[in-house]
Amino acid sequence: MHKDLRVVMVGCGDIGSRVALLLYQQGCTVHGLRRNPSKLPAAIVPIAADLSDPQCPADWPQQPIDYVVYVMAAQSMTEAGYQQAYVQGQQHVYSWLAQNQQQPKRVIFVSSTSVYGQSDDSWVDEQSPTEPKRWSGQIMLDAEQYALSSGYPATVVRLSGIYGPDRNMLIRQVRDGYHAPDLHHFTNRIHADDAASLIATVVLADAQGQAVESVYVGVDDAPVELAEVVTWLQQQLQVSSVAGLALQRRAGSKRCSNARARALGWTPQYSSFREGYALQLANLQD
Repeated sequence: MHKDLRVVMVGCGDIGSRVALLLYQQGCTVHGLRRNPSKLPAAIVPIAADLSDPQCPADWPQQPIDYVVYVMAAQSMTEAGYQQAYVQGQQHVYSWLAQNQQQPKRVIFVSSTSVYGQSDDSWVDEQSPTEPKRWSGQIMLDAEQYALSSGYPATVVRLSGIYGPDRNMLIRQVRDGYHAPDLHHFTNRIHADDAASLIATVVLADAQGQAVESVYVGVDDAPVELAEVVTWLQQQLQVSSVAGLALQRRAGSKRCSNARARALGWTPQYSSFREGYALQLANLQD
C-alpha cells in the first residue's frame, strides 16, 4: 500500500477516473482536476479548474505532490483545441507546481500512438521514428517533448485506439451496415481498463523504486486488420454489410508492440479485441 503518496490527476474524465480509483485502492491520496468536479468518484479529492486559465486553482493541494498524471482530452478536434489542452495546459500546471514549490517524483504525460506516421504495416515500438503526417500527431509530439523537457522526471504513455464502456462507435457503425473494404489496414487497440492499469503501473513501479522508462506504448497483444475486427463484429451482431457504407480508412497502418510495458510488469486483461468487445457486447445486451 502507498498511504503516503499524493497524486494529482490533471484531467479526470473516463481514463483519469479509472487511474485515480486504481491508485486510491493502493492507498494513494488522489486529487482529480476537472472543470466540473461534481462528476468525480467520491474517493477522489476535487480540484475545480479550467486548464485554459493560468490562475492557480483555489483547490490546488498545498502539501507535497509525489506524482502528476496529465491525462487531458481536447475539448475540440482542432489545432487550437489540441494546443490548448496538451501544451498550454501543461505550461499552467508546471507554473502552479513552481508557485507552490512542489517537486513531483515524476510527471506522466498520456499521449497517443498518432505520433507515429508509419503506414507500411511495420512493427513500431518506443524506439521507432516519430514522424506524424497529421497536425494532431505533430501537436501530441510537441506536447510529449514539453513534458520530457519540463525539468521533472517524466514518462510518456502512448495509448492506441481506446475502446470500452461508452465507446461504442465501431459497434454502432457495424450494426448500421458499415464494412471495411481495405483488407490491409492494421489497427491497434487497448481497452479502457487496460489503459488505466498501465498508467497506474508506471506510477506504482516508480514509487517502488523500479527503473521506469521515458516512453511506453499502451496497446493490447494483437494488432489486427480492421476488416478482421469488422467481420468478427458482424458475426457477433448477426448483421451484414450495406453496399455503399464503407468505413473511412484512418491515417497510417502499423503494428504497435507492448513488449516494454509488459517488461515493467503490466499485463493487459483483454489481450485482443475479441475479449474486450465480447464483454462490451454482453453489457450492451443486459
